[in-house]
Amino acid sequence: MTKPTETSISSQKIPLWTQIKENFGIVIIGLILAVLIRIFIAEPRFIPSESMYPTLDIGDRLVVEKVSYRFTKPKDQDIVVFTPPPQLQVLGYDASQAFIKRIIAQEKETVAVKEGIVYVNGIATKEEYIFENPEYSLDTIEIPKGYVFVMGDNRNNSNDSHIWGFLPQENIIGKAIFTFWPLKHFGKIN
Repeated sequence: MTKPTETSISSQKIPLWTQIKENFGIVIIGLILAVLIRIFIAEPRFIPSESMYPTLDIGDRLVVEKVSYRFTKPKDQDIVVFTPPPQLQVLGYDASQAFIKRIIAQEKETVAVKEGIVYVNGIATKEEYIFENPEYSLDTIEIPKGYVFVMGDNRNNSNDSHIWGFLPQENIIGKAIFTFWPLKHFGKIN
């Protein structure tokens, strides 16, 4: 008895039903991987408002990375996506909704807004990324443990911590890392 050669094996027809089962299995595995990646690693998001203009514009689509904050705390200037804190849910925002803002200060730091300038720990911040200086004031407040203070880059058109208070760190979904659509905005988010 002779051994079949590679060419004779590859020229044999695979039954249609076997091909369908294999393709179906590949599709199922692909869907499972896509869901796991979205839940645990990264997910796409859409920008619905002007609150982060000029850094992000209405209609921009971006990728939110979800892994790093499991190992490190968010940093000042990180742009984060988060679920609404309880004080926003009381006002009617759905818990499944997502907001996007920039972290301005961490727990145990102080924040104030005076004469159009944001102060963190009494030091004026340099914010080249904002649309315009804030047209409001905020008395000095200290951020409690387990919270951050977030603001939109479009300071005067942003529903953020200067209105509703501190953001619990546990509400942070992840960090916005790059914009992928529209192509003219493609790139890393600063």
